[in-house]
Amino acid sequence: MIRTSERVVAVTFNAAWNDVGLGSILDDLARRHTPATFFLTGAFADRHPEVVRKLAAAGHGVGNHSYSHPYFTDLTAAGRRREVQAADQALRAAGAGQSLTPFFRFPYSETSAAQIDEVNGLGFADIEFTTDTNGWKGTEGGMTVDLAVGRALDALRPGAIVQMHVGTSEGRAEVIDAQALPRILDAITARGYRVIDLRTLLTPVTGPADHRGLPG
Repeated sequence: MIRTSERVVAVTFNAAWNDVGLGSILDDLARRHTPATFFLTGAFADRHPEVVRKLAAAGHGVGNHSYSHPYFTDLTAAGRRREVQAADQALRAAGAGQSLTPFFRFPYSETSAAQIDEVNGLGFADIEFTTDTNGWKGTEGGMTVDLAVGRALDALRPGAIVQMHVGTSEGRAEVIDAQALPRILDAITARGYRVIDLRTLLTPVTGPADHRGLPG
Protein backbone atom coordinates (compact mmCIF):
# COMPACT_ATOMS: atom_id res chain seq x y z
CA MET A 1 0.00 0.00 0.00
CA ILE A 2 1.00 3.58 -0.61
CA ARG A 3 0.85 5.35 2.74
CA THR A 4 -1.88 7.90 2.04
CA SER A 5 -5.47 8.79 2.84
CA GLU A 6 -5.97 10.33 -0.61
CA ARG A 7 -8.08 8.54 -3.19
CA VAL A 8 -5.09 7.58 -5.30
CA VAL A 9 -3.90 4.23 -6.64
CA ALA A 10 -0.95 2.95 -8.65
CA VAL A 11 -1.11 0.72 -11.71
CA THR A 12 1.81 -1.65 -12.31
CA PHE A 13 2.71 -4.38 -14.77
CA ASN A 14 5.21 -7.24 -14.71
CA ALA A 15 6.98 -8.56 -17.81
CA ALA A 16 8.99 -11.77 -17.91
CA TRP A 17 7.45 -13.82 -20.75
CA ASN A 18 6.68 -11.72 -23.83
CA ASP A 19 5.07 -8.44 -24.89
CA VAL A 20 1.91 -9.78 -26.56
CA GLY A 21 -0.43 -7.34 -24.80
CA LEU A 22 1.86 -4.34 -24.65
CA GLY A 23 0.54 -2.45 -27.66
CA SER A 24 -3.04 -2.24 -26.45
CA ILE A 25 -1.91 -1.58 -22.87
CA LEU A 26 0.17 1.41 -23.93
CA ASP A 27 -2.64 2.69 -26.14
CA ASP A 28 -5.16 2.52 -23.29
CA LEU A 29 -2.77 4.22 -20.86
CA ALA A 30 -2.00 6.98 -23.37
CA ARG A 31 -5.66 7.51 -24.23
CA ARG A 32 -6.41 8.15 -20.55
CA HIS A 33 -3.16 9.98 -19.77
CA THR A 34 -2.46 7.35 -17.11
CA PRO A 35 1.02 6.64 -15.73
CA ALA A 36 2.20 3.14 -14.91
CA THR A 37 5.29 1.36 -13.65
CA PHE A 38 6.56 -1.67 -15.56
CA PHE A 39 8.66 -4.22 -13.67
CA LEU A 40 10.81 -6.05 -16.21
CA THR A 41 13.19 -8.95 -15.82
CA GLY A 42 16.67 -8.47 -17.21
CA ALA A 43 16.18 -11.44 -19.51
CA PHE A 44 13.05 -9.78 -20.93
CA ALA A 45 15.02 -6.55 -21.48
CA ASP A 46 17.75 -8.48 -23.29
CA ARG A 47 15.16 -10.12 -25.58
CA HIS A 48 13.06 -6.98 -26.09
CA PRO A 49 15.24 -3.84 -25.84
CA GLU A 50 12.79 -2.07 -28.14
CA VAL A 51 10.09 -2.51 -25.47
CA VAL A 52 12.28 -0.87 -22.84
CA ARG A 53 12.88 2.08 -25.13
CA LYS A 54 9.18 2.27 -25.98
CA LEU A 55 8.24 2.43 -22.29
CA ALA A 56 10.82 5.13 -21.69
CA ALA A 57 9.59 7.15 -24.68
CA ALA A 58 6.01 6.88 -23.39
CA GLY A 59 7.10 8.33 -20.05
CA HIS A 60 6.38 5.32 -17.85
CA GLY A 61 8.55 4.13 -14.98
CA VAL A 62 10.66 0.99 -15.36
CA GLY A 63 11.41 -1.20 -12.34
CA ASN A 64 13.66 -4.19 -11.65
CA HIS A 65 12.03 -7.65 -11.48
CA SER A 66 15.28 -9.67 -11.15
CA TYR A 67 17.21 -11.05 -14.12
CA SER A 68 15.77 -14.56 -14.56
CA HIS A 69 12.73 -14.58 -12.23
CA PRO A 70 13.96 -17.31 -9.85
CA TYR A 71 12.69 -18.22 -6.42
CA PHE A 72 14.91 -16.03 -4.26
CA THR A 73 14.78 -18.42 -1.30
CA ASP A 74 16.57 -20.97 -3.48
CA LEU A 75 19.52 -18.60 -3.97
CA THR A 76 22.43 -17.57 -1.81
CA ALA A 77 22.78 -13.92 -0.81
CA ALA A 78 25.41 -13.57 -3.54
CA GLY A 79 23.03 -15.14 -6.06
CA ARG A 80 20.25 -12.75 -5.12
CA ARG A 81 22.62 -9.82 -5.44
CA ARG A 82 23.67 -10.98 -8.91
CA GLU A 83 20.02 -11.26 -9.99
CA VAL A 84 19.26 -7.68 -8.96
CA GLN A 85 22.45 -6.18 -10.36
CA ALA A 86 22.32 -8.11 -13.65
CA ALA A 87 18.75 -6.94 -14.22
CA ASP A 88 19.75 -3.35 -13.51
CA GLN A 89 22.58 -3.60 -16.02
CA ALA A 90 20.29 -5.16 -18.65
CA LEU A 91 17.66 -2.43 -18.24
CA ARG A 92 20.30 0.27 -18.57
CA ALA A 93 21.85 -1.40 -21.62
CA ALA A 94 18.41 -1.69 -23.25
CA GLY A 95 17.91 2.07 -22.99
CA ALA A 96 15.74 2.60 -19.90
CA GLY A 97 17.49 5.92 -19.30
CA GLN A 98 15.65 8.36 -17.08
CA SER A 99 12.64 6.04 -16.85
CA LEU A 100 14.62 3.65 -14.65
CA THR A 101 13.41 3.72 -11.05
CA PRO A 102 15.00 2.55 -7.77
CA PHE A 103 12.11 0.07 -7.44
CA PHE A 104 12.39 -3.71 -7.18
CA ARG A 105 9.64 -6.32 -7.21
CA PHE A 106 10.42 -9.84 -6.01
CA PRO A 107 9.66 -12.75 -8.33
CA TYR A 108 6.51 -14.58 -7.21
CA SER A 109 6.12 -11.85 -4.54
CA GLU A 110 8.35 -14.06 -2.41
CA THR A 111 9.67 -11.67 0.21
CA SER A 112 11.24 -11.80 3.64
CA ALA A 113 12.49 -9.05 5.93
CA ALA A 114 16.08 -10.17 5.43
CA GLN A 115 15.80 -10.24 1.65
CA ILE A 116 14.13 -6.84 1.58
CA ASP A 117 17.07 -5.54 3.61
CA GLU A 118 19.43 -7.01 1.01
CA VAL A 119 17.59 -5.23 -1.79
CA ASN A 120 17.54 -1.98 0.20
CA GLY A 121 21.29 -2.32 0.64
CA LEU A 122 21.65 -2.39 -3.14
CA GLY A 123 19.73 0.90 -3.40
CA PHE A 124 16.26 -0.41 -4.25
CA ALA A 125 12.87 -0.14 -2.57
CA ASP A 126 10.68 -3.23 -2.58
CA ILE A 127 7.36 -2.45 -4.28
CA GLU A 128 4.81 -5.25 -4.06
CA PHE A 129 1.04 -4.93 -4.53
CA THR A 130 -2.34 -4.76 -2.86
CA THR A 131 -3.91 -7.11 -5.40
CA ASP A 132 -2.97 -9.09 -8.47
CA THR A 133 -5.72 -9.34 -11.05
CA ASN A 134 -4.56 -12.94 -11.71
CA GLY A 135 -5.09 -12.34 -15.41
CA TRP A 136 -1.77 -14.11 -16.00
CA LYS A 137 -3.48 -17.43 -15.17
CA GLY A 138 -5.47 -17.29 -18.39
CA THR A 139 -8.77 -18.94 -19.14
CA GLU A 140 -7.28 -22.38 -18.57
CA GLY A 141 -6.50 -21.21 -15.05
CA GLY A 142 -10.12 -20.24 -14.49
CA MET A 143 -9.69 -16.51 -15.12
CA THR A 144 -11.88 -14.23 -17.21
CA VAL A 145 -11.81 -10.53 -17.98
CA ASP A 146 -14.75 -10.01 -15.61
CA LEU A 147 -12.92 -11.76 -12.77
CA ALA A 148 -9.74 -9.75 -13.38
CA VAL A 149 -11.68 -6.48 -13.33
CA GLY A 150 -13.48 -7.56 -10.16
CA ARG A 151 -10.25 -8.40 -8.35
CA ALA A 152 -8.81 -4.96 -9.16
CA LEU A 153 -11.93 -3.07 -8.09
CA ASP A 154 -12.53 -5.13 -4.95
CA ALA A 155 -9.13 -3.93 -3.71
CA LEU A 156 -9.76 -0.28 -4.56
CA ARG A 157 -8.93 1.86 -1.55
CA PRO A 158 -6.62 4.85 -0.91
CA GLY A 159 -3.06 3.81 -1.67
CA ALA A 160 -3.85 0.54 -3.46
CA ILE A 161 -1.27 -0.89 -5.86
CA VAL A 162 -2.65 -3.05 -8.67
CA GLN A 163 -0.45 -5.67 -10.32
CA MET A 164 -1.03 -6.91 -13.87
CA HIS A 165 1.07 -8.58 -16.58
CA VAL A 166 1.84 -7.53 -20.15
CA GLY A 167 2.34 -10.96 -21.69
CA THR A 168 1.42 -14.61 -21.54
CA SER A 169 3.18 -17.82 -20.67
CA GLU A 170 4.17 -20.15 -23.47
CA GLY A 171 1.34 -21.44 -25.63
CA ARG A 172 -1.27 -18.79 -24.79
CA ALA A 173 -2.38 -15.97 -27.06
CA GLU A 174 -4.89 -13.82 -25.17
CA VAL A 175 -3.75 -11.37 -22.51
CA ILE A 176 -6.62 -11.02 -20.06
CA ASP A 177 -5.02 -8.04 -18.31
CA ALA A 178 -4.77 -6.13 -21.59
CA GLN A 179 -8.48 -6.74 -22.19
CA ALA A 180 -9.40 -5.81 -18.61
CA LEU A 181 -7.30 -2.65 -18.39
CA PRO A 182 -9.68 -0.12 -20.01
CA ARG A 183 -12.54 -1.25 -17.79
CA ILE A 184 -10.34 -1.07 -14.70
CA LEU A 185 -9.08 2.42 -15.53
CA ASP A 186 -12.54 3.77 -16.33
CA ALA A 187 -13.96 2.31 -13.10
CA ILE A 188 -11.13 3.80 -11.05
CA THR A 189 -12.00 7.25 -12.40
CA ALA A 190 -15.74 6.69 -12.03
CA ARG A 191 -15.25 5.88 -8.35
CA GLY A 192 -13.44 9.14 -7.70
CA TYR A 193 -9.87 7.86 -7.69
CA ARG A 194 -6.89 8.94 -9.74
CA VAL A 195 -3.85 6.95 -10.79
CA ILE A 196 -0.51 8.34 -9.66
CA ASP A 197 3.02 7.69 -10.84
CA LEU A 198 4.97 5.84 -8.15
CA ARG A 199 7.96 8.05 -8.93
CA THR A 200 6.15 11.01 -7.37
CA LEU A 201 6.81 9.33 -4.01
CA LEU A 202 10.55 9.68 -4.42
CA THR A 203 12.22 12.41 -2.39
CA PRO A 204 15.70 13.81 -2.96
CA VAL A 205 18.42 12.49 -0.67
CA THR A 206 21.57 14.35 0.30
CA GLY A 207 23.54 11.34 1.51
CA PRO A 208 24.00 7.79 0.23
CA ALA A 209 20.93 6.43 -1.54
CA ASP A 210 18.47 4.91 0.92
CA HIS A 211 14.97 4.15 -0.32
CA ARG A 212 13.75 2.08 2.60
CA GLY A 213 11.07 4.60 3.49
CA LEU A 214 9.16 3.97 0.28
CA PRO A 215 6.04 1.81 0.25
CA GLY A 216 6.61 -1.88 -0.19
